[in-house]
Amino acid sequence: MRIPINITSRALNEIKNIITNKNIPENYSLRVGVKGGGCGGVSYALGFDQSREGDQQFEMEGVSVLIEKKHVMFLMGMQIDFHESNEARGFVFTNPDIPKRHDA
Repeated sequence: MRIPINITSRALNEIKNIITNKNIPENYSLRVGVKGGGCGGVSYALGFDQSREGDQQFEMEGVSVLIEKKHVMFLMGMQIDFHESNEARGFVFTNPDIPKRHDA
């Protein structure tokens, strides 16, 4: 099965850096998910976790990625990037399939 998300090389490098330098246990994988709430309806979650029942597991350039089956439809087409500037650094989630909200 093809991974439903795209993780940029910048983000993959940062994830590998975290795995190496933050003592993430070998049996943990990157978990990508959604959380309900907020004005937009959902927010995205990124962390490290062990595989659970109901997970789909993918491999991306040596990084094991977990996504709960019920979250796959919300993550389809999602791109995860890593942004670093003088003001901020962090992971950025963009989904071109979800139209941006325009307030009147």
